[in-house]
Amino acid sequence: MNLPDIPLAGVIGSPIAHSKSPQLHRHWLKTYGIPGHYIPMNVHADDLERVIRTMPKMGFVGANVTIPHKENVMALADLVTDRAILIGAANTLIFRKDGKIHADNTDGYGFLENLKTGAPDWTAKAGPAAVLGAGGAARAVIASLLDAGVPEIMLSNRTRVRAERLKDDFGSRIRIYDWVQAGNMLDQAALVVNTTSLGMIGKGEMRVPLDGLRRGTVVTDLVYAPLKTKLLETAEQMGCVTVDGLGMLLHQAVPAFERWFGKRPEVDRATRAAALR
Repeated sequence: MNLPDIPLAGVIGSPIAHSKSPQLHRHWLKTYGIPGHYIPMNVHADDLERVIRTMPKMGFVGANVTIPHKENVMALADLVTDRAILIGAANTLIFRKDGKIHADNTDGYGFLENLKTGAPDWTAKAGPAAVLGAGGAARAVIASLLDAGVPEIMLSNRTRVRAERLKDDFGSRIRIYDWVQAGNMLDQAALVVNTTSLGMIGKGEMRVPLDGLRRGTVVTDLVYAPLKTKLLETAEQMGCVTVDGLGMLLHQAVPAFERWFGKRPEVDRATRAAALR
């Protein structure tokens, strides 16, 4: 008797023990009764190519990729999506049946879906967005916001040169503020996004003055540990609409799970609870 293959997927990074992706994908596999497994893998940079090339032979249908490999995996892929090229990083690999490796980035998709869910009245045409930070997450956020039709991105980063690079890549709809003037962006913004690690457990606090926030402004923080950062807490007290960062993690996983396991999962309360366990 020939038994069906059991598809494997996983997440590659170093370190990887902190990742919530295994409990998220395992929840969906169990919920939908899919015979598959999702495995965390601590892979060092020197071993990355050998591991990626070997995984399809072991029954893997794909993998998530996290720090520090999101840029390097693009050179190993046969096909790279336009959005991954624009962002300059890939977080999702699909091992196709024809032997080709397909690289994608679903971070921007996850960010927008989380925003639509948490702030359903927000529209891209509501006004400028203020983005704090200029790292990889900021690139995904900016790309998705510009694609959605946000008229202007006000950008501030502790190291101005990194913000300048993003302006070079994304064009004239980016306006840069020095970090000491970051608070001046807020009274003009319909949307405020923190893409830095400031406010995360074990990291420094967000020192940007928040007195310019207006009632009704949408404020979202990509940090989800803690779930309610001081930025979100203060914004909520000032009458803003706040969206936590956990939903981005959940929604960015949806397209990958669907491609690997053939079922589009739903992000619901049970999904959030599974990720928080």
